[in-house]
Formats: sequence, C-alpha cells, structure tokens
Amino acid sequence: MEAARDAPLGNGGGEALLGELEALVRDVERASSWWERHGVDCAILALSLLALPAGFLCLRSENVLALGLGITILGMSHYTLTVKGSHLATHGALTESKGWSKIWELFFVEVCSAFSAEYAKYGHVKMHHGYTNVLGLGDSSTWRLPFLNRFVYMFLAPLLIPIITPLVAVERLRKVELRSAVCTLGLISLGLYAHYWLLRNVSGFRSPSSALLCMFVSRSLLAHPYLHVNIFQHIGLPMFSRDRKPRRIHMMSLGVLNLPRLPVLDWAFGHSLISCHVEHHLFPWLSDNMCLKVKPVVSGFLREKQLPYNEDSYLARFRLFLNRYEEFMVQTPPITELVGLQ
Repeated sequence: MEAARDAPLGNGGGEALLGELEALVRDVERASSWWERHGVDCAILALSLLALPAGFLCLRSENVLALGLGITILGMSHYTLTVKGSHLATHGALTESKGWSKIWELFFVEVCSAFSAEYAKYGHVKMHHGYTNVLGLGDSSTWRLPFLNRFVYMFLAPLLIPIITPLVAVERLRKVELRSAVCTLGLISLGLYAHYWLLRNVSGFRSPSSALLCMFVSRSLLAHPYLHVNIFQHIGLPMFSRDRKPRRIHMMSLGVLNLPRLPVLDWAFGHSLISCHVEHHLFPWLSDNMCLKVKPVVSGFLREKQLPYNEDSYLARFRLFLNRYEEFMVQTPPITELVGLQ
C-alpha cells in the first residue's frame, strides 16, 4: 500500500470541485454548435465509410504501391470505424437521439468490430468508467497477460487482436439470453462475411486463404498502438481498493493519463482515447471534438486547484513499460491510499 505522490490533491470537497468543473464544461457545451458537438466526428466516420470502395478497388491492382495503398485505406478505415466509432457509440456521443444511439452502437460495435455491444457497454462504460483503476473492477486487468514476456506482449501479442476479438465475443454470448445472442452473432457474422465477400468479388482475390490473409493484415494495421494506448493511460498509475476508492475527480485526475496529439491516432482512435483521455473520463458523454475543445478548461481547472493532470509521450510510456514490465503487467499493483478523500 502506498500514498499518492507528485501532486497535491486540491482544496475543497471532491463533489464540489467536480460540480464546479462540470458547470464550466456545460457552459462550453451549450455555446457550441451541433457541428462542434457531433458533426466533426460524424464527418470523420462518414469519410472512412466513403473511402472503403477506393481501398477495395486498389487491391485489384498488381502494382505493389496500389496494393499497399489499398491495405492502408482499409486498415485506417477499419480502425476509425471500430475504435473511434465504437467508442463514441458506446457512450452515446454520436447523437442526442436514444434510438439512433442504439442503432449506431449495434453497427459500429457488432457489425464493424465483431464484438458484443451489450458486453462492450458493461465492461467499458459501467466497469471501466465507473471504477477507473479500482482493483478487480475497472483496473484494466483484462489487458494483462502475465504468462507472456515483455517482448512477446509488446511486439507480437497485438497481432492476435483481430482473431481474439470475435472469439471473446462468442464466449461472452453464452451468458446472455438466446434471442440476444442470436442477434449479436448474426450482426458479427454479417460484418465479417461482408468484408470477406468484398475482397473476393470486388478486389478479385481468387482464393479464400488470400482474402482471409488480407482481412487479417488490414485489421492488424494499428493493432500495436491500440493495445499500447489501452495500457499506457491507466496501468502504472495509482490503483485503489473498492472499499476505499477516492471521489470521482481525484480518481480520474490520478488514475488517467493523456498522450500528446498524434495525427494518425487522433483520426483513427479519437481525441478522447489519445490526448483528451482525462477529459473523457471526467465527462464521458462528450464527443472527441468536444473533449478537445474543453481540454484547456479542464487542464487549467485541475492545475489551478492543485490536482494532478497526467501527461506523457507515447515513446516515454513505451520505454517505461519495457523497463518495468514485470512490475506493471505481471505483479499485483500496490493500492494507493488517499487519506480523507475516500
């Protein structure tokens, strides 16, 4: 058990501080147009969908550069739809309509990502966001594979994500009612088969194995940063016990980290997963563009109140995890006690 380090924990009650910050963020939100609140991110997702025909047609060519371009387009579009799209849809941040939110959630999570929307919402929204860095609940432990050494985990394991994702989804379906399981399995199968069918009939792949290989390669394009980002922004930061967790504003300011802006990852994963992760955890209903817009407000408030605002570079976190892999990814992390703030 250890005490929190490096930064004071602010003045005043946690609920009062969060209420004050939320009022500032709501003011920015009310002053923003629909384009800022939802339009920018919807446009990025629409462009990714519209780029898909060009990607499939590029793969018809025997030119190596055209083939590489096709793989890149399909890979970038895949991650934009499955990571950015699924993340925003799961939080209901794409639209203010509950009906359309459900439709987009099923489309992005089940059809595009080959995963269960119900389990994604439970695991990510209810557990990870509700109990961020609380051991045994929202501590990102699903990303730990202690039987792998650091080099296998950091360099090779990400390539398994396209294969493991639908398998995990199918395993989770055993725990839901039959009607829901059948619907989810149908949508997942539709997304996977549509990708395969387009490669065979539009891109002209002659054999099933070559089409499946192309599916794997395009779906693995950003698998490494996807896994890395998911561990860099929480693991290695203070962890809390479920019965003595701090107030929400202290939990998020201590247990969440922002990476710098990275254009490719900003586009494919979204600001809320890269440079505005602290903002996203404090206000998960905001779209990526709105997280970026309120970032100066949130960072300024936390620093003014002497609360932590964690930031680090991708390369620095990568080196840190390689050097301290056993401590972060194998051993049980120590619990941080914040006296008087539970």
